[in-house]
Formats: sequence, structure tokens, C-alpha cells
Amino acid sequence: MSFLLPKLTCKKEVDQAIKSVAEKVLVLRFGRDDDTVCLQLDDILAKTAHDLSKMAVIYLVDVNNVPVYTQYFDISYIPSTVFFFNGQHMKVDYGSPDHTKFVGSFKTKQDFIDLIEVIYRGAMRGKLIVRSPIDPNNIPKYDLLYQGI
Repeated sequence: MSFLLPKLTCKKEVDQAIKSVAEKVLVLRFGRDDDTVCLQLDDILAKTAHDLSKMAVIYLVDVNNVPVYTQYFDISYIPSTVFFFNGQHMKVDYGSPDHTKFVGSFKTKQDFIDLIEVIYRGAMRGKLIVRSPIDPNNIPKYDLLYQGI
């Protein structure tokens, strides 16, 4: 399903998307087109893109094409989804140690829709961090690689 969503292929395109998307949540999915979990996530993103078109813009970013952002956002697990609003990085409290990105795939389309709505409403009120509406049982668990350094 990754062919249904637009792709950003270089750092310049990612920079341009971050700067130019206004009054909408910018969703950047970092991953690979041939990864099975990325394909599951892409399916959910593609199915919800039209429903969320007034609130969000979704792009796919291959981690191999933009090593600068891969390193900056500490993308060590794929897929990782990062959110922006008016050029500002939006953080989400998922109940995990990392608030900068969502790691893994969403369990349901509704989880993703709810998350975008919460980010959008929070951003419109000027918040930079919002609490995740997703059931904690539906959030993938992982260990941070830089923990204990």
C-alpha cells in the first residue's frame, strides 16, 4: 500500500514538507517499503489519509534516503512515525520513555485517527506535547537503545 502515499526521497524534500505544511498535522513515516510492519502501517495510513485530509498530510520517508533525520530522531526501530504542526515537532506521551515518535504499527485505523485528532486539537491550542488517546495495550513495547548510557 506504500504506493498510495507520497514519498519524500531526500533531506531537501523533508525540510520543504516541514516548512510548507501549515495548519495541518504533518505525519512522517520513517521506514522501508519492503518491511512487513511498514507495509501494515502504510495500509492504515493509506486507508485513513482521505478521512484525515482536513487535519493531516501523510508522507513516507525511507530511512536509507535521509540518514540525517534518521540519526536526528534516533530512528533505531522501524517503522517510526513523527508528527509536526506548523514546522514544530509535536511530542506525544504514549506512557513510554520516548515522546518524540510512535514506534511500530497502529493496531487499528481508529487508533491512528484518534491520535491525529488529539495532536491537531492540542496543536491548535498551542500545546507542544499531548497525551495519547490510544489504549496502552495497543502501543508496542520496546527498549530504548541509548538507555543507561
